[in-house]
Amino acid sequence: MAKKKGPQDRPVKSKKLKTEMYEKELARLQVELVKLQEYIRVKGLKVVIVFEGRDAAGKGGVIKRIMQHLNPRTCRIVALGTPTEREKTQWYFQRYATELPAGGEIALFDRSWYNRAGVERVMGFCSEKEYREFLRSCPEFERMLVRSDITVLKYWFSVGDEEQEVRFQKRIKDSAKRWKLSPMDMESRAHWVDYSRAKDAMLGACSIKGAPWWVVPADNKKRARLNCIAHILSRFPYKDYTPKKLKLPPRQVDPTYVRPRRSAQNFIPEAY
Repeated sequence: MAKKKGPQDRPVKSKKLKTEMYEKELARLQVELVKLQEYIRVKGLKVVIVFEGRDAAGKGGVIKRIMQHLNPRTCRIVALGTPTEREKTQWYFQRYATELPAGGEIALFDRSWYNRAGVERVMGFCSEKEYREFLRSCPEFERMLVRSDITVLKYWFSVGDEEQEVRFQKRIKDSAKRWKLSPMDMESRAHWVDYSRAKDAMLGACSIKGAPWWVVPADNKKRARLNCIAHILSRFPYKDYTPKKLKLPPRQVDPTYVRPRRSAQNFIPEAY
């Protein structure tokens, strides 16, 4: 007999967030992110933030909002593609280790070494031995990062099957978003339960004291973005180190300088 779902097993349905409130709060949080980035730079901190979740769960959306006003010199997105033949022969964590931040930097992993516990496990891209070794090694790898004074934050974006279906259909209809649906995304629909089991095993084995997994309810994209950014900010006792208002010096003026003629330069066509 199947076990009935308790209240804790059912997805929490939240009311829609008014656009005006969302945009106002997002703008406020993005200002705080700028302060946090400068604090991390000044203090020389090293920060890794991992974003995982099902396809169309909203990982890319929150990463985009986080990066919107940050300095890409010290905060960057790490989104590695399929490993090369050479990389396949390396220690599994090796190509990810080269992307770790230096002092004063933030690395946002749009998917990460957890590919092995997710898509590689479900789609058979790794052996059972490699998968078991990952579950054993990953906590040790992350403990090494924490001992090396790297802050590791890990977020799993949880989206229900009905909401994922809605988002898939929107991507199919929107030619500007259709590229987001890869053949692997299509294939994953036939392995929904397999991915659920893999996720449960991953969170159970790799949620450690120094770098626990945090689950982000993501059926409501706007709430998920705000909640995730607010949680990131809450993990740091940051202070406001943003530069003070500047006074622009007078612009140089030289009456002997003459600009080149327009006909001597190549201008783009004014299509608008």
